[in-house]
Amino acid sequence: MRAHDAQWRAVLARDPSADGRFVFAVRTTGVYCRPSCPARRARRENVAFFPSGEAARAAGFRACKRCRPDAARADAVLVAAVRAACERIDREGDVPLARLAGAAGYGASHFQKAFKRIVGVSPKQYAIERRLARAERHIEKGRTVTDAILEAGFGSASRFYASRRGRAIAPARAMRGGAGLAIRFTTLPTALGPMLVAATDRGICAIEFGESEAALSQLARQRYARADLRPADAALSRWARSIAALAARPGPARGLPLDVQGTSFQRRVWKALQSLPPGTTTTYAALAARIGRPGAARAVARACASNPAALVIPCHRVVAKDGALAGYRWGIERKAELLARESRAAGGRRVGARR
Repeated sequence: MRAHDAQWRAVLARDPSADGRFVFAVRTTGVYCRPSCPARRARRENVAFFPSGEAARAAGFRACKRCRPDAARADAVLVAAVRAACERIDREGDVPLARLAGAAGYGASHFQKAFKRIVGVSPKQYAIERRLARAERHIEKGRTVTDAILEAGFGSASRFYASRRGRAIAPARAMRGGAGLAIRFTTLPTALGPMLVAATDRGICAIEFGESEAALSQLARQRYARADLRPADAALSRWARSIAALAARPGPARGLPLDVQGTSFQRRVWKALQSLPPGTTTTYAALAARIGRPGAARAVARACASNPAALVIPCHRVVAKDGALAGYRWGIERKAELLARESRAAGGRRVGARR
């Protein structure tokens, strides 16, 4: 591997997690940037890497006015503080916001906004999600629902059920590895490659692309190792054919019930994605504003990356601010092909970022 290959891949991917770890400078412009800078990428031979903005300035480069790379260090400090707060919540449960902010050295209001921007939910909602996850693990191990609720830190059953309202799968049924669930699945070829479709008795729980149908079948057996796996019935076969048709001839995904799990924030993002018509695109920032969470673009990107149902939840319609394709869970080539097909179906034009 050549020197700086990992940094160059982060730059090409505009990876925000690399911000604060290094900067890259472009010899032809004399400017240095953070890895996630949305500006057009220079040729690799014109790019140099530095551990910090100070080092880049010492070499004669100036900071990019668009991405403000020197602010990345402050961002990294704040991200570390939020990560420490998450770890404390994991250990102690629902820690008051004032204590979390005080320990981090920030005001409560500022820390609350930063936490929501970085994690996607408030500290209180994060604590609730963690308690729900603990209850699910207890149920998986064979505890009764009542015991699991109490051991996870919920004071009563009513508080538990109020907290998990809107989650897809009932607490007495499953949780990790599909324990207690009957899951049907099928694989089939599509215009975008082999595809897996899996469903519970409530609806589709997974749509995945892969390199082969055999690999996808193995993926289903590993992911749902504790479920009662069954072959497709008539309903699932019909749904799978409809989804395969979407891959070949893009259009609205109608009449396809979903049973997908996610946090409340993820579900809001996924619902907003489903409102985007074929042939349109949006940006992570615009999608964040669309759900009433301006400033949560990174959390939106993570929700898109966690999308369990390709095509039906069309995360491929989200692009970077400068129009670049950014990432895609099932391969950037598939994303490009999907958008090209949708553009042709929409009359040869791709509508730009929408709010």
